[in-house]
Amino acid sequence: MKQDSISTVGQVLLDGPLGARLDSMIDNHVAATDVDYITAPFLAKTETNGWWQTEFWGKWMHSAVPFLAYNDNPELLGKVRRGVARMISSQEPCGYIGNYPDALRCGEGWDVWGVKYTLMGLLHYHDLARRLEENSPALAPTAADALAAAMRLCDWLVAELGPGGRRGRALWETGYWCGYASSSVLEPVVWLYRRTGERRFFDFASYVVEGLSKPESGPRLVDLALDGVSVADRNGHGNVAETGGAYVMKHNRWKAYEMMSCYQGMLEYAETAESEGLPAAVPPETLRAAAIASARDIAAEEINLAGGCASSEAWFHGARRQHLAYTRLQETCVTTTWMRLCEKLLDVTDDPFWADQLERTFHNAYLAAMKADGSEFAGYTPLSGSRWHGQHHCYMHTDCCNANGPRGFLAYLRKFFVAHGDVATLNFYASARVKATLGDGREIDFDCYSLYPRSSAARLVCRTAGVFALRLRVPAHCASASAAINGTPLDGAAPGSYFTIRREWNPGDVVDVSFEMPVVAHVVAHHVAFTRGPVLLARDSRFGDGDLAEPFRPDSIADGQDCSALFAPAAPPSDDIAACYSASLPLGAHAENPDGALPSTVFFCDYASAGDTWRRGDYYRTWFPVEFRPDEN
Repeated sequence: MKQDSISTVGQVLLDGPLGARLDSMIDNHVAATDVDYITAPFLAKTETNGWWQTEFWGKWMHSAVPFLAYNDNPELLGKVRRGVARMISSQEPCGYIGNYPDALRCGEGWDVWGVKYTLMGLLHYHDLARRLEENSPALAPTAADALAAAMRLCDWLVAELGPGGRRGRALWETGYWCGYASSSVLEPVVWLYRRTGERRFFDFASYVVEGLSKPESGPRLVDLALDGVSVADRNGHGNVAETGGAYVMKHNRWKAYEMMSCYQGMLEYAETAESEGLPAAVPPETLRAAAIASARDIAAEEINLAGGCASSEAWFHGARRQHLAYTRLQETCVTTTWMRLCEKLLDVTDDPFWADQLERTFHNAYLAAMKADGSEFAGYTPLSGSRWHGQHHCYMHTDCCNANGPRGFLAYLRKFFVAHGDVATLNFYASARVKATLGDGREIDFDCYSLYPRSSAARLVCRTAGVFALRLRVPAHCASASAAINGTPLDGAAPGSYFTIRREWNPGDVVDVSFEMPVVAHVVAHHVAFTRGPVLLARDSRFGDGDLAEPFRPDSIADGQDCSALFAPAAPPSDDIAACYSASLPLGAHAENPDGALPSTVFFCDYASAGDTWRRGDYYRTWFPVEFRPDEN
């Protein structure tokens, strides 16, 4: 059985501005969380509204435990232990951990969804405690305590909703969104099998996979994906879709967060069935193909220039509509879940496409959602407007996005620098100290220096002697790339691929890489936006440079045009803006006037910095209107 939830997190230590942001998020958000508050619902057991209070603790544990490997924090460890103790103390003799009365369990609402996150939290603690117990006396609670609680909870779920279960209904028939929410429990059920080897848990996972793929009115995450049905168009295939735009729906299949969570579990299940040689409910290669096809569709049809997606957490062909003001754009839970799915797909496929996707989302939608001091995540992050606080959910002073937000940083960290066999791969660029363990047990070590993506260059300094291969990801969004080792140019660095350097390394060897990252125009339905490398650019009212809605002149900018000559780096006006550019652009509706015909000079910053004061009077814009001619519609 493999694996634990902490692996590789402590092997990347970020420095520079990005490291400072991570440190502040851990200190001001993760470690500052009131664990008594988020575990109180499990002790009170008073839920009668069908709400989701029981997701908050498990989501917090999903980041708190791995970040203990990154940043040793005794106070955080104490909170983790106290929270687990309170959770175990709340477990009923039947095995249930939650806050629903028996009559409302395993039906409508978010009870099974909460069980999913509780299992995740307990298994994260098991992994942490098992590691710590290798070198010290057993913690309280012990790793065995947490694993036993998780096993009892899963056994309860099987007895209630498994084949012939007490509730008399299938698991996928509970909860919302055609079974997506409840069925996403698949992921921690597979984790539980990996940690115990108990076949009954794998068999239950197979039952969940059958529900995800076979019932005509169920999730149907396999056949619809393989038939090429876009994620936004999967209603009406054996289900009767609800209308009216309600925020929570029973029968619709367009819910982004929960759908991606199910695909995450399917990939975990496929990997486990294949590695363990176990009979799978659906062939592993079929499950992988369905997950990849859906994720490719999401990347093409839903992901916007900021790497975010979804309106009110629903798929809506958002890539082609991103210039419009749709409601509740880019929920942080959706952003984080997309990053986790890209992380898993990169692991499964070794395709740098998924690293490109993860990087774009991280440097835009994700960092934009995080408050500058790391203390909070926005619930929604529009492409134009202002940053603002999330909701208070379930009569609690927190929400799903605040609980979920820190998990996104982990997806970035876990794939920053990884090793397989004698090959080490650097997927991302930032100032950091990185380590990895090769297949033969050797540990390798590099220092990385870069202000990427603000800068277009990075330097790696080797701290290890020996023969091994170093792979560098060349981002697909660069126009060209170059590399050199100890000043000697190397050939073969091509955008959208990995570039491999295999040699006998010595401490002090220096690898320099640089990327040509032009400013590119994107035109959609008489609107224009600009990117530089992976970064979406935005105008911000703090620059005080005029009307942010001022239109561009007709035919002045073409889709895909290299606009680098129009943009120049500029000094940011304040420390909270990471990157700044002045731009000379054909703006204005008065081009008939000689002065109006001249270019206007305005300023742009990176999207993550735009509006990051969280003041309603500060606003930003990423998509700009283009004037129509009289013969256009």
